[in-house]
Amino acid sequence: MQNFLRLWHDSGIYHLDIGQAVMMLVGLLLLFLAIRKGFEPLLLVPIGFGCILSNIPGAGLSMSAVENALYSGYPDVIGPIAQLLGEQADAGVKAISAAYKHAAAGVQADANRLASDLGYANGMLYNFYNVAIGSGVAPLLIFMGVGAMTDFGPLLANPKTLFLGAAAQFGIFATVMGAVGLSVTGIIDFSIADAAAIGIIGGADGPTAIYVASILAPELLGAIAVAAYSYMALVPMIQPPIMRLFTTEEERKIQMHQLRTVSRREKIVFPLILLILVALILPSAAPLLGMFCFGNLMRECGVVERLSDTAQNALINIVTIFLGLSVGSKLAAAKFLDPKTLGILVLGIVAFGIGTAMGVLTAKFMNLFVKQKINPLIGSAGVSAVPMAARVSNKLGLEANPQNYLLMHAMGPNVAGVIGSAIAAGVMISIVSSLT
Repeated sequence: MQNFLRLWHDSGIYHLDIGQAVMMLVGLLLLFLAIRKGFEPLLLVPIGFGCILSNIPGAGLSMSAVENALYSGYPDVIGPIAQLLGEQADAGVKAISAAYKHAAAGVQADANRLASDLGYANGMLYNFYNVAIGSGVAPLLIFMGVGAMTDFGPLLANPKTLFLGAAAQFGIFATVMGAVGLSVTGIIDFSIADAAAIGIIGGADGPTAIYVASILAPELLGAIAVAAYSYMALVPMIQPPIMRLFTTEEERKIQMHQLRTVSRREKIVFPLILLILVALILPSAAPLLGMFCFGNLMRECGVVERLSDTAQNALINIVTIFLGLSVGSKLAAAKFLDPKTLGILVLGIVAFGIGTAMGVLTAKFMNLFVKQKINPLIGSAGVSAVPMAARVSNKLGLEANPQNYLLMHAMGPNVAGVIGSAIAAGVMISIVSSLT
């Protein structure tokens, strides 16, 4: 009988709490949206699966060795770790875990060694997170792959669209102010680092959002990543009403002239000039923009086809798997089910709306001064959801005028948005670093 009781006490069902059950349902919902609805499946499938894995009670897949030891519940395990961290053994698991997180690096290392000696190890997803996101490697490699798949031709053929990509980044800074406002009014307590990390959702760039969150607010990374990729998948639903609201029927019918042919030399030189100019002014943007430009240079130089093909396909696919599972590890119930998550989701949708509106309004403003009119619909593509935002612009253009093909024109601000979000990320990291 004792053996049956021990088996029952060691089972996941015995340890399952309502929060873990809810988050497992959230994981299943993400998988449903990815598989059945086609919403960003490359990311939402591994994120959803990682969410389920991280909420399996008793498995500790997303926990460190110390956390696994503490959540074991054995007094002879908790006592020595609590003593090492300067806490009482009866202080509670949450208090001891908080002491571990705020302890000096040397004390954390000693606690990990003690937990290892007691027979506990880091969870699988915890290790994935440290290697892929904690080190910052995965978002940077994804940016390199995106660069290798990007054609700067439409942007170089119509440089004015760079302003549309820049204008759409206003959603980032507006969201930061919104997060600060929520904190000031006492509704939700966001630090300035939290606000900066949340704001990047407005750039509609998943890897950038993950990179900034991993540096400024790692505890919010799961909610920020889910919000960023979910809203990117919902671009065809979020953007059209805003685009119609701020444009007239006549403006949506504006036809744009065919783009000029961009030479190979221009395409090779542009990423080099872009990187050098931006990095000299804003070094904190160099990692993201550097990998993006490097990937693009491999694509355009024509002498490293194998490397370019690897960056565009095999490498980015492998990294995406581990990135998604690592983000899923941050969807554990204890970390995700928090009022801050709701605030992040609300601020994220507001950021997308503001970015879309600013891109459209900037295009309308530019039409006051240019001879060749810009269709304001392409301004919405300034959010860097590549290439989905450009496709939405093209779709609405064709609805207004069946001969109005805007896809290549919209790719200009779309690519500019990727550059803009990387620069905005550098600005956020630089400002927050100077304040702390």
